[in-house]
Amino acid sequence: MRSTLPSVLTIALLAATASRAAPIEFDFKDPKGVNNIVFQLDAPLESINGTGSGITGKVSYDPEEPVAITGTIVLDATSLTVPNATMQEHLAGPRWLDIANHPEITFEAVSVSNSRPVGDSTLIDLTGNLTVKGETRQMTIPVRVTYLKGKLKARGGTEGDGDLLVLRSNFLILRDAFGINPGQNLDKVSNEIELSLSVVGIAPY
Repeated sequence: MRSTLPSVLTIALLAATASRAAPIEFDFKDPKGVNNIVFQLDAPLESINGTGSGITGKVSYDPEEPVAITGTIVLDATSLTVPNATMQEHLAGPRWLDIANHPEITFEAVSVSNSRPVGDSTLIDLTGNLTVKGETRQMTIPVRVTYLKGKLKARGGTEGDGDLLVLRSNFLILRDAFGINPGQNLDKVSNEIELSLSVVGIAPY
């Protein structure tokens, strides 16, 4: 009887381990082209609003361990647009984003803290490395994470069914922290940039 006890415990442990969900890799290159980031700079003389839609990247997420998030979200800087043609030219120029030499903006996840459930989602504080115009700064941003099992087909997935991972966040960055024409034109271009991110990653079965 005693000799079989370790075997029983081992089997139980293996069964429990097998039943745990493994991390799932989600691809944020949205085939529907809906993923986007919105940015706003509200200066005394002008308010500038724009969007960016060229989002890619991969994130690994374990539904049973929301704090176990790894991966990188990438924004194609050439997809950033503003309504005014002159502003668009300045945005891409060397004094501002210098898109010719720095075509990507990236956020690499480092760690998660303060995880708490809210309805069908999880709110987390995500610490990561944000790289803009070749300058990397570590920052912590609030993220609402929503895992939608088996909802890819309902969203219109062409690959069949699968899972979705929705990431939403609103946060501020300072343009002078990333060398974006620091200290200049502050009456028209705010130093504070408000970012609003809403992206969906897919994991087809």
